[in-house]
Amino acid sequence: ELLKLQIGMSMMKTRSRRSTAYKMDESTDISDFTEGLPFELTDAQKNAVSEILSDLCREVPMNRLLQGDVGSGKTAVAAAACYFSVKNGVQAALMAPTEILASQHYKTLSGFLEPFGVKVCLLTGSMTAKKKAEMREKIASGEINVIVGTHAIIQKDVEYKSLGLVITDEQHRFGVRQRENLSAKGNEPHILVMSATPIPRTLALILYGDLSISVIDELP
Repeated sequence: ELLKLQIGMSMMKTRSRRSTAYKMDESTDISDFTEGLPFELTDAQKNAVSEILSDLCREVPMNRLLQGDVGSGKTAVAAAACYFSVKNGVQAALMAPTEILASQHYKTLSGFLEPFGVKVCLLTGSMTAKKKAEMREKIASGEINVIVGTHAIIQKDVEYKSLGLVITDEQHRFGVRQRENLSAKGNEPHILVMSATPIPRTLALILYGDLSISVIDELP
C-alpha cells in the first residue's frame, strides 16, 4: 500500500512537471516593491517570497502551497509574486471561495500593487452583466494585470491574454476540477495555493503530494 501511494505521488508530481510557457527572468528586481511597502516583511515572509520567485524562474510550472495562520501575511507574499509576474509581462489571477474573501483580497492587493502601476480588477458573479463584459474585455486585451475573483474568473467566457500565475485561496474549498479550469486558462501556468489551515508538514506532504511547501511560521 505504501509503495502504491509513493508511485501515485510520483506520477502526480511528474504529470505537473511539463515545461511551462512562463519561465521568468531571475534578474527581475522587485526591491522597489518590497521597500515601498508600509512595513518590513518578516524573515518567514522573505523566505517564502524567495522560494516562490525561485520556482517562477524554473522550466517547470511552480506547484507550491503557502501555509500560514490568519494574519501571518500570506497576501503580501502573494502580492510580491504577482508583481514579479507582471514585471515579466504576464497576468496573475487569484481565486477565492467567497465574494467577501475575494473583495478583501482585491482591496489588499490593489493597495499593495496599484502604487506601482499594476492594474488590479475584481470579478464576481454578482456584478452587472455590463460591468462583467467590460472587465472581460480588459482582461482579454491584457490591460488588467492582476485578476481577483470568485469562480466567476474561470467561466468559459473569461479569456486571458497571458495567464502566467494562478493563486487559489483556501484550496480545500475548491474542487480539483476548478483549479484545473483556472490553470487551463493559461499555458501551463505557475500555481500557488494559500491555506490558513494548520496541517502538520508530514500530513501536508501526503494531502498535497504534488505541491512544494512554504510555511510562514512567524507573525508580523
